[in-house]
Amino acid sequence: MSKHLKRLVAPDSWHITKKTNKFVTKTAPGPHDGSAIPLAVWLRDQMGIARNMKEVREIINQRAVIVNGKACRKPHMGIGVFDILSIPKIGKHYRILMNKRGRLVAIEISEEAAQTRLCKIHNKTVIHGGRIQLNLLYGANVLTDEAAYRPRDSVVVTLGSPDTGSDRFTIVDHFPFEVGNVAMVIGGRHSGKVGKIVEINRTPGSVPNRVVLEADGGARFDTIDDYVFMVGREQSVVEKWGIEE
Repeated sequence: MSKHLKRLVAPDSWHITKKTNKFVTKTAPGPHDGSAIPLAVWLRDQMGIARNMKEVREIINQRAVIVNGKACRKPHMGIGVFDILSIPKIGKHYRILMNKRGRLVAIEISEEAAQTRLCKIHNKTVIHGGRIQLNLLYGANVLTDEAAYRPRDSVVVTLGSPDTGSDRFTIVDHFPFEVGNVAMVIGGRHSGKVGKIVEINRTPGSVPNRVVLEADGGARFDTIDDYVFMVGREQSVVEKWGIEE
C-alpha cells in the first residue's frame, strides 16, 4: 500500500500548503476517520518542530512524542480530534481539536490537563464475570461496574503512563448522549460547531439517526448521530480549552 498521496487531494482539515511539494505522507489505518493527520505531517508542516522527514524519524525513534499516554514509533500514525500529544523534552503538551472551519488545530495545555482524554463510547459488552467493558472510539477498552454508560456517551479517562507501560484507565467524568447536553460535530458540513442537543430523531433500519442542535446564538442545525461527540452537560468543556475560530 502506498505511504504517500498528492498534496492537492490531502484533506482540508490538515490545513497544509498544497503546492510546495507534490506528495505528502499518507495516514496509516487507525481509529480515526479519513481526516486524521499523520504524526509526521503534524510535526513538520503544522508545528514546525521538524524540518524534514529525516528529523521526524529521529524524533520518533527517540520516543520523544507521547500520543494518548504511549510513545509513538510510527510517523504515519494518524492523530485526530481530542487526541493528547506530549513532548516531554521541551515540556509541551497539546490537545487536538477541530475549529469552526473543520480544521484540526493543536491547543497547548498544561501537564496536568494532558493526563486525561475525552473519549466517545463506541460500544459496550459484558465480559466474563459480569463486568462491563466499554469499547472507546479510538481503540482502547475500559472495564467498569457502572451500567449507566451507553454507546455515543462520552467519558473523560486518565491516560496510561509511557514509563510504566500501564494501559489502565480510570473514568473521571461522564457526558451522556441526551437532550439538553452539549455536543461537538466532528464530521460533515457542520464540522467544528458546538451546540446543545434539542432533539434526537431515531430512525428504524440502517438510516442514521438525526440530531438537532442549537448553537449559542439560537441558530439550529442537524447532523447524523455518528458525527456527534458529547463535550459537556450544561456547558461545553471545549470552551474552557480555548478552541480557535
